[in-house]
Amino acid sequence: QVQLVESGGGLVQAGGSQRLSCAASGSIFSIAAMAWYRQAPGKQRELVAAATSLGSTDYVDSVKGRFTISRHEAKNMVYLQMNNLKPEDTAVYYCNAVVTTTPTSLPRDYWGQGTQVTVSS
Repeated sequence: QVQLVESGGGLVQAGGSQRLSCAASGSIFSIAAMAWYRQAPGKQRELVAAATSLGSTDYVDSVKGRFTISRHEAKNMVYLQMNNLKPEDTAVYYCNAVVTTTPTSLPRDYWGQGTQVTVSS
């Protein structure tokens, strides 16, 4: 089994910054990619940022220039640095990892429990 545990989040004023962390543990052979998703009330979950094991990153347009995703591959961790936060960034943020648990298994998605980020205006 694989577990993802997020930390960070909370209440911040508009224009402020926050850093989310996510640690993956358990039966991990390799992690192809780690990402952050978010889900606001009444909206679908959306991909915020992703980072692959090859070093490439991608962001949803609404956070480009404000958010930065980074990975510490040796520690199986991923971070999301969020700057210049806006009220529309308010959501539950979920960590995601594409994990292979053995040399012959297929990769599958794992999810964290989510952490609330609330940006006040």
